[in-house]
Amino acid sequence: MSALESPPPPDLSDWTVALLAGGLATRLRPITETIPKTLVPVAGEPFLAHQLRLLHGHGFRRVVACVGHLGERIVEEFGDGGAFGMQLAYSFDGEKLLGTGGAIKRALPKLGEAFVVLYGDSYLPMDYGAAVRRFVESGMPGLMTVFHNKGRYDTSNVVFADGTIRRYDKKELTPEMRHIDYGLGILRADAMTPYPDDAPFDLAEVYRDLSREGKLAGYEVRHRFYEIGSHQGLEELDALLRAGKVPGLPDDVANQ
Repeated sequence: MSALESPPPPDLSDWTVALLAGGLATRLRPITETIPKTLVPVAGEPFLAHQLRLLHGHGFRRVVACVGHLGERIVEEFGDGGAFGMQLAYSFDGEKLLGTGGAIKRALPKLGEAFVVLYGDSYLPMDYGAAVRRFVESGMPGLMTVFHNKGRYDTSNVVFADGTIRRYDKKELTPEMRHIDYGLGILRADAMTPYPDDAPFDLAEVYRDLSREGKLAGYEVRHRFYEIGSHQGLEELDALLRAGKVPGLPDDVANQ
């Protein structure tokens, strides 16, 4: 390959997506008193249908849903994911909710040596292949996608420079933080080694610790993120998807 040629895109069918879908979704009550957040209707379908269709369109074929609260309802609705051309497996928290980090730790046997992490309430129109390529090329144990937020959509919590997350912290905020966690990460399984088994902890702790050690690569996304974690976000995304105004598949994202 010459210096002017781009490396081939990664085969995303070789990668597993860990979908974090086990929380209580208290901000969406009363909707989520009887159904998990990922089954909340958006533009006439459960939100998970939109996520699986988006992931399939970018080339992914394997998803492990990390579920807890009302997780059996997701299994009943989506089964093995075959209706979406996906292989959908499940990892249950068990008797106690494990948080985003604990859920990932429990699911590791199903995720492989490296995997993509996606929040169960995020709809992300981005170049997934480019993020995976950046992760592989970085040689680091983790990558966080970020957006130059400047406080617009939520509180900025990232210092990003030269392709690296220099600082990430959701609690100790500083004026230098102008980016925000976009909602998709990539991790090597061994990045989870320092954290306890079968105990609750937040995935944000893993990202925070990696950033402090200079071991968290970054990939900046230019298009804003969408989410259904709040009533306002749910209403916005529902309206945009019904109107066909949210990009999602590769050609749509490339044209932004």
